[in-house]
Amino acid sequence: MEPAHRALLRTHRLQLSGQLLVSETIVPFLYQEDILTEAQVEDIESQRTDRLKTLRLLDLLPNRGPRAFHSFLRSLEDFSWVRDRLLLDLQNAPGPGPGPGPTDVCCLPDSVLLRVPSDRELSRLASRLGPEWESVLMDLGLSAEALFRCRSDHALSTHGAVLAGLVQWRRSEGKRATVQRLIQSLKAADVHPSVLEDVLLVD
Repeated sequence: MEPAHRALLRTHRLQLSGQLLVSETIVPFLYQEDILTEAQVEDIESQRTDRLKTLRLLDLLPNRGPRAFHSFLRSLEDFSWVRDRLLLDLQNAPGPGPGPGPTDVCCLPDSVLLRVPSDRELSRLASRLGPEWESVLMDLGLSAEALFRCRSDHALSTHGAVLAGLVQWRRSEGKRATVQRLIQSLKAADVHPSVLEDVLLVD
């Protein structure tokens, strides 16, 4: 799958998980087209909810070869408004530029970008993220199951759920859990990096 197609699916991940019912036509079509294996179909169908089934499909698709994205679009016959939105956003996506410059990763020095954020900083960030928090954590590498646990364990506190996910990411990644990596995931979820800048600049 092309990088632009991966990015598009990642950007729309949460919207797709709330709009699609993949079991009825989408998964059978992708199996028929040899995009999904029988084991992958069983994996998707074993998920407890329609939302988790869609998220699992979106986890698998990027690694299913060059035909996967276009076959996925063809599978959206019953969800034409979703397909049209994806095509429109793909058409309007900016072309590859010269690469990230200093302004793309905030005006922070390398000494900040390359360090691991503290508990206090993660807590501040958790309090500032809105509905896009799940998209941020998924881009950081948390699985749909891990997100489900965060929501279940902190059902009455979104801040607690977000913080638990961020701490889990930092624990699993170790020294690779840097401020710069956080900024990349914030950008992928359309959160302005200044949100993290503000968190880091608070005394």
